[in-house]
Formats: sequence, structure tokens, C-alpha cells
Amino acid sequence: MIDASAGYMKDGPKNRLRDMDLHKIVDVFTRQLEIPKYSRMVSIEEIEKNEFNLNLPRYIDNQVAEDIQDIEGHLRGGIPCTDVDGLQPYWEVCPELRQTLFKANRPGYLDLAIPKGSIKSTIYNHPEFVTFIESMNSLFAEWQESAALRLKNLQPAFHPKALIQELSEELLTHYTGKPLIDNYHVYQHLMDYWRETMQDDCYLIAADGWRAETSRLLVKNSKGKEVDKGWVCDLVPRQFVIARYFAEEQEAITRLEAELESLSARMSEMEEEHGGEEGVFSGLDKVNKASVTARLKEIKGERESKEEADLLREWLKLSGDEADLKKSHKEAAANLDQLAYGKYPSLSEKEIKTLVVDDKWLATIAAAIHGEMDRISQTLTRRVKELAERYETPLPEVNSKVAELEAKVNAHLQRMGMEL
Repeated sequence: MIDASAGYMKDGPKNRLRDMDLHKIVDVFTRQLEIPKYSRMVSIEEIEKNEFNLNLPRYIDNQVAEDIQDIEGHLRGGIPCTDVDGLQPYWEVCPELRQTLFKANRPGYLDLAIPKGSIKSTIYNHPEFVTFIESMNSLFAEWQESAALRLKNLQPAFHPKALIQELSEELLTHYTGKPLIDNYHVYQHLMDYWRETMQDDCYLIAADGWRAETSRLLVKNSKGKEVDKGWVCDLVPRQFVIARYFAEEQEAITRLEAELESLSARMSEMEEEHGGEEGVFSGLDKVNKASVTARLKEIKGERESKEEADLLREWLKLSGDEADLKKSHKEAAANLDQLAYGKYPSLSEKEIKTLVVDDKWLATIAAAIHGEMDRISQTLTRRVKELAERYETPLPEVNSKVAELEAKVNAHLQRMGMEL
């Protein structure tokens, strides 16, 4: 019997089975696997004792254990050892990390051994956890090297469905039995990317080979006339060509964008600071170059308006600098676009394979799977912090603080003449 009721994805009003949910059900059934809270081999005798009632909860308890509040912990302080023991999968991988995070309080209870604000950094930087992350990175690198070789050897007319079947099964098997990480979640990352992007790319390669051809993006306007909106390349999008061949030009554009953002922020601050009822900009219908220039002409030669004029000139200078930066940014972006566009015809098949397999496919899959490592560390960090905060202030201390605050409030009320 299999109770897969917890394995699905919400999609609006519907619940949908993901690739990993379907795969797990099939694996458990075909291999007759028994997984706690998920599947059990049930004898006919047991079914007969239940009067042949096949209701799953009679045979599989899939309830999530309740997070029990410890009364003594709340009364006397201290984190219950049972809660810390509940994190045993982490301690099996990082046994010394437990001693680093917790220290003895009294029998059955522990205290946090480090400042609460240091929980995350202590976990991330602990030698055992660093070693674990490195081992997981090496594990992915092994699969990545094998996958890259297979993918770069793809030939026209290959079968994409056969490819993803082999690739995904290898990844699933590669992560089977590894600590703290669910191999089906890793498998799902690959299947999601396959459906979103990689599948279409593979069908392009199967049909046309490793060709990175650009096409103009023509869109009809409201008058029915075709307008050129630039260019695209489905197999090798421009950002990958730019990142590999024109990184310096992109960095220069990024610096211009940062300068523009800084200038805009300074202008906004100035407008906000002097935009009140009696502010310099309050009398302007709209704060722009024309209105500021017109106001400067109005107050020209007025001694009492010198401060206002200086402020308006400063704003105009910033506005002029902003316009120059925008022009430079537009020119640099257009130049980079032309450089990238002109690079495509000279790309060799080897370069296209590197761009598609290494920079596009495997880099994206790597980022998703490495995100699983972040999830592992964040889950542990969140739970340790939750336990520390739950029991850090015993009830007698809370009551004492309440009494102290109540006394202060009563004293204030008495000074105000109120009889208590």
C-alpha cells in the first residue's frame, strides 16, 4: 500500500503530481519498497482483521509529528534534549556541530552555546558542515562532467525523450542514499528545467544540429506595419555570448547603470527634502529641466533668492549629468548589442556547444541543485533559532518583567494624579 497524498504541487484550485511524485510512486511499487509514513507491504491476514477495509490510514500513519511545547522548559528554561535529538540526521553528518551549538543545562535540557545572532554563521563555517558542502559539490561535479560529455556529443536526429530518460535516471541514482538531500528533489530540478527550456533546445539541435542563427524580431504595430524590435537566438541567447566574449563591455554598462541610479537617488532626495509647503520645489507644477530653468529666470538678480537659485542650479547640474549618462548608456548598450550580434556568424560548433551545454544548461541546473544545499543549512538554522527563542525566557522571568513594567506604569499614572 502506498499513501502518496502528501506528494503534490498546488496549481490554483488543483493539486498536480510532479515528475518526482510520479517517479517515486512507480519506484516504490515496482521495487516493493517500504518507506515509513509512505508505503507498507500489508498481509492479507492484516486486511482480513480489518474486515477487508482498505482505507489507507488503517495501515499507514502519514501524520507529521506534532511540535510539542515542553512545560518544564517554559517554566525553568533550557531547550529539551528531545527537540535537539529530532535533528539527528544533521548530527550524523556533523557530530561535533551539536556540541558547538549547544551546552549542558541540567539533565534532559540544553542551552544555546553561542549568541543567537551567530547561529547561521556558526553552522555555515563549521568545518564539518563545510566538508559536507564540499562533498556535495564534488558529487554534482562528477555527474556534471559525465553529462557534459554526453550532451556535447549529441548528433542531429537524436531522440530527446531518450536523452532525458537516461540523464534523469543517472542523476536520480547518483544522489540515492546521500545524507540530508532528497534525490527526488534533485531529479525534479532537472525535469523542471527540461520542460521550461532544455527540451526545446534539444529538439532544435535534433532538427538542425549545433547552429546558433539569429533572427529579427518583427512585430506588427497598431497600423499593421511590421516594426523591427531587435533580434533573438533561441539556442544561444545573447546574454551568454556577452558573458563569455564581452564581459568588459558589460561591466562598463553596469558601472554606468550604478552611476545613473546614484544620480537619480540624489535628485529624488533633493526633491523630497525641499518639496514641502515652503520648499524650493513646492511652487513648481512639475520638477523638470524646463520648469527649473524658468524659475531661475524669474528670480535672477534677487538677493533674497540666492539660496533657492543655488539649489536649483545644483539640481540642473545633476539633471544634465543624468542626461549625459543616459546618452552614454544608450550608446554603450547599442554598441554591445552590435558586438554580440556580429559574433554569432563566427561561432564554431565547439564554441556553440560550450555556450549551450556549459554556460546555459549545466550552469542553470547547478544553481538549482546547489540551492538544495542552501535549503539544508537554512532549515537547520531556522530550527535551532526557533528552539532558542522558544525557551530563552522562563515563565518566572516573564512574570517578573511584567510586574516590573506594571509598577512603572502605575507610578506614572499616580504622578498624573490618577487614583489606583
